[in-house]
Amino acid sequence: MSAVTTSSGLKLARAFLRDIRSPEWGIAGQGIRFAIAGAAVAALYVAVTTLLHDAFSVPFQIALAVGFVVSVALHFTLQRLFVWRHREQFALAVHRQAVRYLCVCGSQYGVTALSTSQLPGLVGLPVEVVYLLTMLSVAGINFLVFRGRVFHAGRPSREAMS
Repeated sequence: MSAVTTSSGLKLARAFLRDIRSPEWGIAGQGIRFAIAGAAVAALYVAVTTLLHDAFSVPFQIALAVGFVVSVALHFTLQRLFVWRHREQFALAVHRQAVRYLCVCGSQYGVTALSTSQLPGLVGLPVEVVYLLTMLSVAGINFLVFRGRVFHAGRPSREAMS
């Protein structure tokens, strides 16, 4: 690939990311931004965990925990600044969003742990298939919960309405 083609591709990607942040994209834009953020966080999670374990010989479980904390921090930040952009203010203060967000994270972990420990034997599927199906289901539910209960817009003030 030539430098010109790469440069053009980067310019198009940047323009798309600027455009997709526009409120005019509505729920479709939120969904696309949610998917982009999720992919970026997943890549960081794998990269941090792998780098710590392979390059710095950190025990895997410790590397996994560090990767998880780093990825949760990035995910929360991307949800606030990239995915759920509003012209209005958020309905909740950041600390209230953080509490709800962490509750969702805990619930997600519990559902995933329960489904991967119980469903493979009950439905006769490999644990990896159950895990992937659970993660897809949880991602869809998280989108709805984040949109309606965690990162939702506040009501316009009376001053803004007049």
